[in-house]
Amino acid sequence: MMATGSEAAKPAEAAVLEWNKQDNKRMLHAVYRVRDLDRTIKCYTECFGMKLLRKRDVPDEKYTNAFLGFGPEDTHFVLELTYNYGVDKYDIGEGFGHFGIANDDVYKLAEDIKSKGGKITREPGPVKGGSTVIAFAQDPDGYRFALIQRATREPLCQVMLRVADLERSIKFYEKALGMKLLFKKDVPEYTHTIAKLGYDDEDKTTALELIYNYGVTAYSKGNAYAQVAIGTNDVYKSAQAVDLATKELGGKILRQPGTLPGINTKITSFVDPDGWKVVCLSVCAVLLTRN
Repeated sequence: MMATGSEAAKPAEAAVLEWNKQDNKRMLHAVYRVRDLDRTIKCYTECFGMKLLRKRDVPDEKYTNAFLGFGPEDTHFVLELTYNYGVDKYDIGEGFGHFGIANDDVYKLAEDIKSKGGKITREPGPVKGGSTVIAFAQDPDGYRFALIQRATREPLCQVMLRVADLERSIKFYEKALGMKLLFKKDVPEYTHTIAKLGYDDEDKTTALELIYNYGVTAYSKGNAYAQVAIGTNDVYKSAQAVDLATKELGGKILRQPGTLPGINTKITSFVDPDGWKVVCLSVCAVLLTRN
C-alpha cells in the first residue's frame, strides 16, 4: 500500500527535529531599546561590572548599537542595546520580566550598585520558602535585573518572559529550537508556575525563563524589548523546525531563511505563540561580522 502524503512526510519531519536537537545552538544576545545609550553603558559597566564589547553607529538608519556582557561574544551571552536617534520614550510592557545576573555574593553586589548610584528595588535576601539569595536592580530605562547568588560560568544567566500557556510554550521551544526543559516548578504562594529552558545546565549557560501567572492569558509587549538571538549551524534547517512548531503550536515565521543584503550573515526570524520574537543567525557568519 502506498503511503499517504502525511505519512510519507513523517520521517522527514522526524529527521529535522532530531537534527535540531543535535545542532550546536546557543543563546547569543538579547536586543532592546534604550533612551540614552551612554547613560546605560555607564550603569552596566560601573554598577553591574559588565564590559563594553563593541559599539557601532549606523547613521544611514539613524541608530547606534552597543554590545555589553561579562565575556567575549563567541563564548558568552551579551546584551545588545539600541539607541534610535531622537527617541526618548519606550514602553516596556507587562510581558517582559527581567534579565538575570548570577554572582557569588549578591549582598556585596547590591551594595556596590547602590554606592555607584544604581537602583536596588529588592534588597538581598532568601527567596520566600527557599534558601537562594536574590535581589533586584533596575536600570535607568526601567529594565529589571534579578541578582542571583550562585556560582556560574555565564553571569548573564537568564531572560525572563511571561507567557499565556506554559505547556504550549515549553513544547514550542523544545520543538522549534531544540531547547531542553531544565527546571519547572509551581509556586502557588506567588500564583505562578516557572519553567526554564536552555542548551546546558543552568550553571553553565543562559536560560530562557518562562512564567505563567494563574489565569492571565495576554500581556502587553510594549515597544522596548525586541528579541533574543540564537546561533545555529544552519538557518535553513532551523527554519524547517520552526515551521513544524508554528504549524502545531502557533507563532509565525517573519523572515524566511536567507542572507542579509550586503553582509554574509544568514538569518531567519519568527515569533512564538505569545508573540515573542526570536532571530536565528548562522554562527560562522556572526563571528565573521564582528571582525
